[in-house]
Amino acid sequence: MTHPCIIQGGMGAGISAGRLARAVSMAGQLGVVSGTALDSILARRLQQGDPEGHMRRALAHFPIPAVAQRILAKYYLPGGKTDSTAFLPLPLYTATPDPHLLELTVLGNFAEVWLAKEGHAGVVGVNYLEKIQLPLLPCLYGAMLAGVDYVLVGAGIPREIPGVLDALTEHQEVSIKLHVEGAPADAEFRTRFAPSKLFPGELPPLRRPHFLAIIASVTLALALAKKATGQVDGFVIEGPTAGGHNAPPRGHLQLNERGEPLYGPRDEVDLDKIKALGLPFWLAGGYADPLRVRQALDAGGAGVQVGTAFALCRESGLEDQLKSTLLQQVETGEVEIFTDPLASPTGFPFKVAQLEDTLSDHAAYAARPRVCNLGYLRTTYLTPTGELGYRCAGEPVAAFLQKGGTLEETEGRKCLCNGLLANIGLPQQRPGGYREKPLVTLGEEVEAVRQLLGEGRKSYTAAEVIDYLLAEG
Repeated sequence: MTHPCIIQGGMGAGISAGRLARAVSMAGQLGVVSGTALDSILARRLQQGDPEGHMRRALAHFPIPAVAQRILAKYYLPGGKTDSTAFLPLPLYTATPDPHLLELTVLGNFAEVWLAKEGHAGVVGVNYLEKIQLPLLPCLYGAMLAGVDYVLVGAGIPREIPGVLDALTEHQEVSIKLHVEGAPADAEFRTRFAPSKLFPGELPPLRRPHFLAIIASVTLALALAKKATGQVDGFVIEGPTAGGHNAPPRGHLQLNERGEPLYGPRDEVDLDKIKALGLPFWLAGGYADPLRVRQALDAGGAGVQVGTAFALCRESGLEDQLKSTLLQQVETGEVEIFTDPLASPTGFPFKVAQLEDTLSDHAAYAARPRVCNLGYLRTTYLTPTGELGYRCAGEPVAAFLQKGGTLEETEGRKCLCNGLLANIGLPQQRPGGYREKPLVTLGEEVEAVRQLLGEGRKSYTAAEVIDYLLAEG
C-alpha cells in the first residue's frame, strides 16, 4: 500500500493531541496522537469544564455509554475548577491496575484518537513509549476502539506489540513481559489486560492498525523483523537530534563540554541494511527540510518524521505563552536546546528547551518539592520479599533509597510527568501553594520554524509545515 510521506511526530503528553493530528491528516499526511498520560489529560480537561466540549463530544461516541457516563460523573465539573484547587489524584499504575484506572485509560486514548479522526477520511496514528509498560495494553485498546490506523512505538524493544494488536482485534486477553529490576534471569513477570472482563457484553468489530517501530539501530530493526510476535509494517529511524527521549549512544557514555552525550559513527544507521529488510522506513531527526525529504526518498525511504516544526505550529497543544516565547527565540536565534543525560527518570537522554521559570532553570528545579504522584515513568523492581515494587528516580530521595535505589540515580532527575502536563496548561496545584512548572522538550533543528515564520509572522499552521516540506515535489 501507499503510506503517507510525512509523519507528524508524537511529541510529549498532549502536544500532538487530536487537534494537531487531525490537521495533519486532513492535509493528506499521517497525523499522530501522543499516547502518553491520556488518562490524566482526559480527567483534567473534564475538571477544567471541557469549555469547548471536545472531550464530551468524543465520549458520546464511546461504544459502551455506561462507562463514559461513569467517567463524566466522576470528573466533569461544569464551569471548571478554580486555579487554586488541585486536580483529583488518580490511582497509580501497577501490574494489577485498578479497574477504574483501566476504564479511564481506555477512554482517554479513545477520545484523543476519535477527535483526530473526526470529520475526514485521512489516516491517524498514535505514538507510545515501550518503557511506559504498565498502561500500554489498555492504551492500545482504547486507540483501536477509535479506529486508529497506525501504532508507533519507541523507547524500548516493542517485540510483543504486533502480536498484541492481532489479539486485540478479537478482543482477546493480552499480556506483555514486564522489565523487573533485580529479578532472576529465569523469572518472568507479565502485565495483562482482558477487554471482555473490563467491558462484558457485545463489543464492536476492530481492525488491526499498521505497526511502525521507532528505532535507532540496525540491530534492533533486524531483531524486530525476525522475532516480533506479529507483522512489523515499517520503521521510523530516529536520529539523536530529534526531540524528546533519544536512544543512548552506543558504547561507553562520553559527554561533550556542555555535558551532553556524544554520538558518533557507531550511532549511524546503515540504510542499505534497513532497505534489505523490504519494509518501508521513515527518517527522523533533522529532516524538516524539503531537500532532506528528497534525500530520504532517494535513499529508498517512504518519507520522514518531523516533530519540532509541528510542536510550534498553531494547532499544537503547547501552552500559548510557552509557544510564543519559543517562536520568538527561534526568530532571534536565541533558542537553546540541551540534551540532558540525567533529566529523565528512564535513563534515556532527554532534550530540554532552556526557558526561564521552567524546570530547565536550576533555581526552579531546586525549589520544587520532590514527589512522584503520576508515576508513568516508575520502574518496576523486585523487593526483598519477592513482590513487585515501584520506584522513580525523581521521587523524594529518602523514599527512593528505601526502595533500594542509589543516591547517584537521583541526581539531576526531573519530574517529566508533571512537567509535561504543565506544558499543555494542566499543572497540578500542590498543597502549600506550589504549582507544577513546565519542562519543554524540543528538537535541535529549528531552521524550518525560522523559514515558516518568514518576515514579520508570529505563527504558522500544520498545513503550512507540510507545504514547506513537500515544496520540492
